[in-house]
Amino acid sequence: MKLSRFITSHIEEILVEWETFARTLQPAARYMSAVALRDHGTRILEQIAKEIDADESAKQVDEKSKGLAPDSTNSHSAAAKHGTERQETGFTMLQLISEYRAMRASVLRLWMPKLSKTSEEITRDVLRFNEAIDKALAESALTFSEEANRTRNTFLAVLGRDLRSPLATMTMAGSYLIRPGVGTDGTFVVGTRVKKSAATMSAMVNDLLEYARTQLGGKMPITRNLADMGAICQAALDDASAAHPDCVFELKTSGELLDDFDSPRLQQVFANLLNRAAQFRGGVNTVTIAAQGDPNAVTVQVKSHGPVIPPEILQTIFDPWVQLSKDAGQESQHAASFGLGLFISREITQAHGGTIEVDSSEASGTVFAVRFPKTRPVR
Repeated sequence: MKLSRFITSHIEEILVEWETFARTLQPAARYMSAVALRDHGTRILEQIAKEIDADESAKQVDEKSKGLAPDSTNSHSAAAKHGTERQETGFTMLQLISEYRAMRASVLRLWMPKLSKTSEEITRDVLRFNEAIDKALAESALTFSEEANRTRNTFLAVLGRDLRSPLATMTMAGSYLIRPGVGTDGTFVVGTRVKKSAATMSAMVNDLLEYARTQLGGKMPITRNLADMGAICQAALDDASAAHPDCVFELKTSGELLDDFDSPRLQQVFANLLNRAAQFRGGVNTVTIAAQGDPNAVTVQVKSHGPVIPPEILQTIFDPWVQLSKDAGQESQHAASFGLGLFISREITQAHGGTIEVDSSEASGTVFAVRFPKTRPVR
């Protein structure tokens, strides 16, 4: 019996086995109905049967064998919807893959006894069947991953917002404990630590919220107003000093620094860069931030001396979750993460129409250069 005809005429038999297998995928399947366990199974099998019989030229067969066939995955197919719903009901990616492995085995095991002899047509059908199963799996895996990412980023956004209130309380407590005459030397030390930790955590929460926004499809919003880049840099320096009281920061300014900027956003950018510079500086080296204005642009450089960042890291340093060994590329059990700060800094900079670059060498240190074209006409 032709494989495609067997599938369409034995769908119920195949689905019984698929349902039985899906029931073993605990804990997600524990309380699912038979209908839910068979989710989109009928339409997936019907599509597989249709693809087995689809006309295919010799050229297309050759391209498939060499991995040159165009991507034909369908994000709206039954298999794609199956991937989304399996993620929503708590299945893991491995469980999703195992479902298709079970379907493949069930179909072939039930079909083989129906054959009296092998032939070229049977071999072709098996090959086309495997291709169709692989395509369905790819469509399910794609939508499963997309839904998992969306769910994760929504959770991060909610978590970030929920953390803001307790962090505000920590900041107020730290500020109160370091006020003159409030307590002893001991409470002053504790207050300083609380305020530093709150500042560090607040920066992390801000980065988390901005990251979640970009991953959920939102654009980085900016509101431009006339502002002094020197004042923005000073505010960022104050933030970084609170998080790194043992680090010496220095601000240098020159030229015309007035233009239309989103001050809070850019304060976040430079606080991120200063925090990274303080984290990776060597010994007691000073971290400098220099703002320079000319008729066409405002450029800000954040510079520190410390371990050289390897070229391979520089290529991906603005990607989220990049890590750098504190031993500058040497093997280390303790890897310091750049986290989301540099990714968010790039997004904010690009939203201003600007660019951000980094260079690292033994002679010049590590220098982040941020350039913003001026929006106001030159007088």
